Amino acid sequence: MLGRKSQSTKEEILASVGDLSQIEVMHNQILVGIWMRPEKTAGGIFLTDNTINEDKWQGKVGLVLKKGPLAFEDDPNNDFRGQTVNEGDWVIYRTSDGFSIDVNATHCRLLEDVHIKGRVSEPSVIY
Repeated sequence: MLGRKSQSTKEEILASVGDLSQIEVMHNQILVGIWMRPEKTAGGIFLTDNTINEDKWQGKVGLVLKKGPLAFEDDPNNDFRGQTVNEGDWVIYRTSDGFSIDVNATHCRLLEDVHIKGRVSEPSVIY
């Protein structure tokens, strides 16, 4: 496995990213840990390293890790109608909308609140 940390469950992402107290997310940004498929499917098929590592760049689901103070606050341009996300939620986004960063060697993205497209209870339903 090319030495990557597993990011296929909420617990793995949280353990991998570690202490986030040193990170302050600004404005309306959302920090998400990218969900990456496990090496073995539910049907028992092993995925190739290339397939799994492609999720780093093409992953469309992430775990909300932190929110900036203005995230999901209404302003003259956006009315969220009470919708928001919370730390621990799985969210859907377009990969090109996020700023790709690694936090403690964990693949993450920073997204603006308006680029969150939806929420899912289980990340594998998107793939």
